[in-house]
Amino acid sequence: MKSKISAGRILVYVLITLGGIFMLLPFLWMISTSFKTQPEAIRIPPTWIPLHPTLNAYIEVWQKVHFPRYIYVSIITTVFTLLGVLITSILAAYAFSWFEFKGRETLFVSILSLMMIPIPVYVVPLFILVQRLGWIDTFYALIVPWSVNIFSIFLLRQHFRSVPKDLYDAAVIDGCSRLRFLFTILMPLTKPAIVTIAIFSIIGSWNAFMWPLMVTNADRMRPIQVGLAYFAQGETTNYPALMAASAIAILPLIILFFVAQRQIVESYARSGLKE
Repeated sequence: MKSKISAGRILVYVLITLGGIFMLLPFLWMISTSFKTQPEAIRIPPTWIPLHPTLNAYIEVWQKVHFPRYIYVSIITTVFTLLGVLITSILAAYAFSWFEFKGRETLFVSILSLMMIPIPVYVVPLFILVQRLGWIDTFYALIVPWSVNIFSIFLLRQHFRSVPKDLYDAAVIDGCSRLRFLFTILMPLTKPAIVTIAIFSIIGSWNAFMWPLMVTNADRMRPIQVGLAYFAQGETTNYPALMAASAIAILPLIILFFVAQRQIVESYARSGLKE
């Protein structure tokens, strides 16, 4: 029996390892191509390891593309969107999990039902609203519409509900207010969920493409993904430069994921718990 279990575990590990390698191949090919020369990039048969590694593609991209400006716009958008998501999610989840008021569950289910509406359905009305407010080519259009995330509210509510009510009763006896209980007791206990929300908000803002493409006309207001798309249109056959630009765009997210992957796993493991 033990030998069968060991053999099964070995098979699972082998399959997981092969799957991980298969998923990493496109990223490895991207990094490899970014260090190649143009003739080597179109060489047949292709080479995985550059024969003559060079940084010319990165230098060319940095000189041709306004990457400092694109990165600046993306950072501003990501940071302020993250602040908005955290504030709205924490306060809303706190109200839906710890406050008793009439129609609480009905209101919460109604909010969750909005997740079933596809984004293209409300993008056009939202664009018209933003245009009438005069927010085209401004940070308001990039930040304000995405400062509330329904999934983040749901995830955080589930974590808040897993905290025993006895902690609140004990805190009230000691003279703790509701806001102080939230910031000093509840939030530290649900740190993995908050970190997960932050990570997904950062990834979503950094990778946003369709909406920024609609509300930005000026080159100075384009985030990195939109700027990368315009660069790709003009350099369709310059594969080293395209791969170098893509590597620059995704490198921050890769680093972020490896740093915080433990919190993501822990958050999803606890998201189904209730009081």
